[in-house]
Amino acid sequence: MSDAADTIDTQEEDTQLDQESIENIGTANTMRERSGETRLKVWFFLAGHRVVVTGLLALLIFGVFMLGGTYFYQFLLTDAQTADTIETLFSTMISAIITGVTLVLTISQIVISQENGPLGDQRERMSNTMDFRDYTEELTGSPTPADPSAFLRVLILESKDRAEGLRESIADNDNDDLRGEVDEFTNSLIENADTVSGRLDGETFGSFDVLSGALDYNYGWKVFQTERLADDYTEDLSAESFERLDELKTVLTMFGPAREHVKTLYFEWELISLSQNILYVSVPALIVAGFMTTFLGGSSLSGVVLGVSVLVWVTSIAFVVTCLPFLLLISYIARIATIAKRTLAIGPFILRDSQR
Repeated sequence: MSDAADTIDTQEEDTQLDQESIENIGTANTMRERSGETRLKVWFFLAGHRVVVTGLLALLIFGVFMLGGTYFYQFLLTDAQTADTIETLFSTMISAIITGVTLVLTISQIVISQENGPLGDQRERMSNTMDFRDYTEELTGSPTPADPSAFLRVLILESKDRAEGLRESIADNDNDDLRGEVDEFTNSLIENADTVSGRLDGETFGSFDVLSGALDYNYGWKVFQTERLADDYTEDLSAESFERLDELKTVLTMFGPAREHVKTLYFEWELISLSQNILYVSVPALIVAGFMTTFLGGSSLSGVVLGVSVLVWVTSIAFVVTCLPFLLLISYIARIATIAKRTLAIGPFILRDSQR
């Protein structure tokens, strides 16, 4: 009696494990859902416009400065009248601004230098690009789009079509486990493809939306599943199903370098935009820092506005303006570093715990 009960319990455990393995094949449709991050964190580091993020950081510094100046006003007033606190503060900011601008210009020169090279190197770059485009045209059966978002979208929709073909090829297979896993895998892929292709539709390169949509398509996990299915069900898959599975794997592996290329172009675009924006704000920042050092050092600026000393208002605003180049650098590098960390590996390598 106990042996029969043990057998039933073992069968139930095996069934539960099989069901769990099938459920683990599918994944969420967005990077945020897969990583378990909050919307606020994703917006701050990735989705939010960098100028808006810079403005919020500036408001934070302004608020802290105003709060400190209000509660410790007497100390600030005394230092402003008897010492060179303001002069020292903003003279230091002048050095920081010049150093920061020099650093950013150096980064820009490195980015631009990657685009320079002899004629042979440029010809090789062109040849590699055209070879990839020609191979993509063979896979999709249509001319490869020139727009990056449309290019990625074509590969995603092609993988969706190949997944539907794979599902149809095993519809009459006798292995229930194989049909269940393929159904779960293809349904997850198709749903993910629909979500991402909808986000990429009509997007223009230069905005984060193009790369954001591409990051939501976790092709590496899908490549791994095609390899696993081919290995686990070698004896159950028909020749047609093997061919469909291999075709799907080919399209998915083509998406990997395509996304990495778009990511590289986006990084260069962002670093150049960062350089331009910092150059724009560095001149006003230098003017404000020089003005505060030359004309307002040691001045108490008597008067009160909204219950707060004019000296606190002027010093807080001036300090925030001089911090703008550094805050811009923080906002841009935060996004670039986050993307780089999430896309360190190319291919079926899972570096995060969310799918391990």
